[in-house]
Amino acid sequence: MKIRHDWLGEVEFPDQPARIVSLAPSVTDTLFFLGLGERVVGRSAFCWRPSEAEALPVVASYTKVRWALLAELSPELVFTTTGVQRELTEALKERGYAVWPVPLPQTPFGIIENVGLVAALLGADGTNAQAGLAARYQRLHRRFSGERVYLEFDLGGPITIGRGSYLSAAFRHLGLVPLFADRPEAYFPPPLEEVPRRGPDLVVIEPKRVKNRERQLEAAHRLMAERGWPYPTVVTRGDELAHFGPMFFDYLEAFAEQAARVLKGKGA
Repeated sequence: MKIRHDWLGEVEFPDQPARIVSLAPSVTDTLFFLGLGERVVGRSAFCWRPSEAEALPVVASYTKVRWALLAELSPELVFTTTGVQRELTEALKERGYAVWPVPLPQTPFGIIENVGLVAALLGADGTNAQAGLAARYQRLHRRFSGERVYLEFDLGGPITIGRGSYLSAAFRHLGLVPLFADRPEAYFPPPLEEVPRRGPDLVVIEPKRVKNRERQLEAAHRLMAERGWPYPTVVTRGDELAHFGPMFFDYLEAFAEQAARVLKGKGA
């Protein structure tokens, strides 16, 4: 197959690549979701979804590659994403690997579009998978009634969302209003002193992913107490809403259920 990428130029790989390395968690999730997991021979350290992927050799972090191991695996196609993996993508191309960076989504419909893109590149039919995800997403439409929500990721420091994020689009689809929807940035460190002035109806904390759920909850509630924030709070299990593969829709459905309970005062 020969296909032109807008900044890589022409990319050539077999029509049915049988040896794939995925260095993007969203793409690894997509490959297994499409039933193509048997073709994946290597992954990044962050590709732990689904559980079957954890048995694969770890070829890279998010931006650093174990080049000797990659050469040993002899992939016919390497998947990355755009954004911070751009330099990695260019390095892979320079070393002679067929590499395709899957776009970062701007809305959840972009996640669905990427499922179709990966399927098309691999000679698979992704239409049923896309339709199923779209139907699930549509069922969440206007679940809420304009409640204002503040989302905070723990990425070595607090990060929140403004316009241009797929999560901002997802919240609006649910009928929620992102607290900083007026901010023309997708992701940025939040001005914490502004949060109380804006009066959120709900706070969502996405902690680092750890196995100890109780420790996650204790840390999140301690953080809220230290800030003196009395708002209803949802605490995810970490790296859920920040994940933009097909499993995002599982996490979004679970979040909607949890948020509905918390806003009704029925607990997490």
